[in-house]
Amino acid sequence: MRIRDLIAMRGLHLTLLSRDEHLDRPFTGVHITDLPDPGRYLSGGELVLTGLMWRRDPADSRRFVEALAGAGVAALGAGRALLGDVPDDLLEACGEFDVPLLDVPTEVSFRTLAGLVEARLAGETTADPRGALGRHRRIVAAVAEGASLDELFDLTAAELGVTAAVVSAAGSVIAGRLAGDLPARLSREYLTATRLPHVVRAPEGPFTIFGVDRSHRASGWALVCGADLLEDAGTGFELAACVALERSRAEEGRRVERRLAGQLVALACSADADSAEVAARLRTCGIGAAQPYAVVTATAGRPGATDGPDPAVLGGQVIEELLDRRVVAAAGADAAVALVPLDAAEDPDDDRLLGEPGNEPEGETVKKIESIGFEPATRARVRGNVQMQGRSQLQRTVQALLDRLGRRVATLQEALPRTRVSVGVSAALTGPGALRGGVEEAGHARRLAEARGGGVVTSDEIYTHALLLATVPNDVRRSFAERILGPLYAYDRRHRSELVRTLGTFLDCAGSWNVCAERMHVHVNTVRYRIGRVEELTGRDLSTMADRVDLFLALRAG
Repeated sequence: MRIRDLIAMRGLHLTLLSRDEHLDRPFTGVHITDLPDPGRYLSGGELVLTGLMWRRDPADSRRFVEALAGAGVAALGAGRALLGDVPDDLLEACGEFDVPLLDVPTEVSFRTLAGLVEARLAGETTADPRGALGRHRRIVAAVAEGASLDELFDLTAAELGVTAAVVSAAGSVIAGRLAGDLPARLSREYLTATRLPHVVRAPEGPFTIFGVDRSHRASGWALVCGADLLEDAGTGFELAACVALERSRAEEGRRVERRLAGQLVALACSADADSAEVAARLRTCGIGAAQPYAVVTATAGRPGATDGPDPAVLGGQVIEELLDRRVVAAAGADAAVALVPLDAAEDPDDDRLLGEPGNEPEGETVKKIESIGFEPATRARVRGNVQMQGRSQLQRTVQALLDRLGRRVATLQEALPRTRVSVGVSAALTGPGALRGGVEEAGHARRLAEARGGGVVTSDEIYTHALLLATVPNDVRRSFAERILGPLYAYDRRHRSELVRTLGTFLDCAGSWNVCAERMHVHVNTVRYRIGRVEELTGRDLSTMADRVDLFLALRAG
C-alpha cells in the first residue's frame, strides 16, 4: 500500500506535509507509539502514528525522527490533539531524514486509521492468487529446516517468479546469481540510496534493493530482488528478514573466532609472551608455523563523531566484508586487528578461500625436494629456484591484497563521504615471533592513513618522512612550510614565475642541473638562475644537505 492510497481513503482527511514524491512511498503496516525512541520495536516499512507526547522541546523532534529513519520506517503520521498543530521542527526533521510526514486531524482516531489500513492490506493479501499465507509458511519452513540462501532464493523464484541475490557493501555476491559488474553497480546503489527499499532501473531490468538488517551500510548486506517490488514490499521485507537470520547464525561462529584472534594478539603483544604458546594459538587461528601472513588494522566512522558505532568495531566489520569474510577481525581499544594468510590467491576473481591447500608454504616445498634424493649441487640449485619463485609469488599475493583493499576502500569512501575508513597493512610475516612487530607496523600505518583522511597505508610508507610529518599537528606543519617557502610563493604570485615548481623538480632530480632542465624543458642556465633566486629569498644554501632537507620537508608539509 502506498501513501497516496492512504490519503485517498474516504473520511480520513489526511494531508501530506512533505514532498509530493513521497506519495509513492510504500508501507507494510501501522505502528502506534509515543515513546521518545521506538526504534527497537520497529522492523522497517511501517507507517508510525504518534500523538507527540514525547515532545518537550524542538530538539526532541530531530531525535525522534532520526530513530525512525534508523529503523527504516516508511512514513510518520502526527496527530494534532496535543499541540493543536504539527510543529515546524518536526517537519524540518522529517525533511532532513527523508521521512514522509502526514497530518492526522484531531477527529481521526489512530485506532480507526490503523484498522482501516490493516483491513486494506488484508484485502490485498487475500487477493494474491498465489496465496500469501501459503507462501509465507513455505518460506518460514525452508528457513527453519536450515535451507541455504541459494535454496531459499530458488524457492522464491519458483513461488513468485522473482529472482533474488545478496550483495555485500564491498560488491561481492554472497548468495544468488549476478553476472559481470552488476554486483558492484548494485552495491554502489545500496550505499548511496537515500533510503531503502530502493528501485534501480538497470539495462538488465528493474531491481529492488532492501537492507538486510540494521548494520552500518559500510559493512552491510543488501537483498536484491529482480523486479520492482515497491507495490509488494512485504515480499522483500520477508526475504530480508530471512537473510538477516542466516547472517546472525553465521555471526555466532565468527564471534568465537574473533575472541580467539583477540586473545592471540593480546598474548603476542604482552611483555611475557611465550613463543610456543603464541605458535599454538596461531595454529588455532588457522596459520601454520611456516605460513606467511600479514596483519591488517582498521577503523571506520565519522571523524570527530561522539555517537554512532565504535570505530574499532565498525572497522573490523568493514575489513571482514572487504575480504569477503575470509578472515575475522578482533576489535581492540583503538582499532580492529585481522591476520590475513598469504598462501592463497587474493585475486578478486579467484573464488578459492584463503588458506586453501595447493599453495604450499615455501618450506614444505623445499622439504619435498630434499626428500627426492638429488645430488647436493642440484638440490641447492633447485632449492634456490623454489625460494625465488616463492618470494615472487608472495610479493604478487601481497600486492593483490593491497590492490583489493585500496580499490574497495576508495569505493566505500566515495559512496559514503561522511565515513572515513583507515586501514594499515604490515609487511609479509612468518612465525609467532613476527606477530608483535607486525601489529605495531600495521598500527603505525593505520594512524598515518587516519592523518591523511582515510585510505590504505602499507608498512613501506611508515619508514619515510611521511610518518614523521603525519605526527606533527596541522597548524605546526603549515607554519613550518609558510615560514620557509612563504617568500617563494609571494615572489611567484607577483612575477608569475615558477620558483616553487623549479625547487621541487630540482630536489626530485637529486640536485642535477641538467636532469632538472630536461624535465622542465628549459635551458640549464634558467635552472641555475631560478635556484639562485630561491637561495636568496629563503636564505638557504642548496649545496648543503641540511638546507635541502628543510626545503624538501617544507614542500611536503605545505
